[in-house]
Amino acid sequence: MSRIPEELKYTKTHEWFSVDAGVATIGISDYAQQQLTDIVYIDMPKPGDDKKIGDVLLTIESVKSAEDVYSPVNGKVIEINMELEKSPELVNEDPYKNWIVKIKLDDEKYNFLTAEEYKKYIGE
Repeated sequence: MSRIPEELKYTKTHEWFSVDAGVATIGISDYAQQQLTDIVYIDMPKPGDDKKIGDVLLTIESVKSAEDVYSPVNGKVIEINMELEKSPELVNEDPYKNWIVKIKLDDEKYNFLTAEEYKKYIGE
């Protein structure tokens, strides 16, 4: 069973995000990292990249597959988690502590699922 923190927002493509002071912190859900299995590489976006909701934000490669991660918000990439460039497997260890990217919001438009809705969506 996946861990799904109540305070976060989720997407149907298995990203999580939180918003604080106009900045979205984004990662992948516990469910997503379990499906990927052993993560070996994350193709990070560049700081300064503009992203719209639904744009491919980055790609995560595991021993099993490569999967796109989509932007849940509109804005500009302002920070990437540099630790993950050296140790992408940290996402497997704790996908909520090991966020992937931060985006400065252009607006507060985003569609998301609550933790309860996400649990139902993934069948837990």
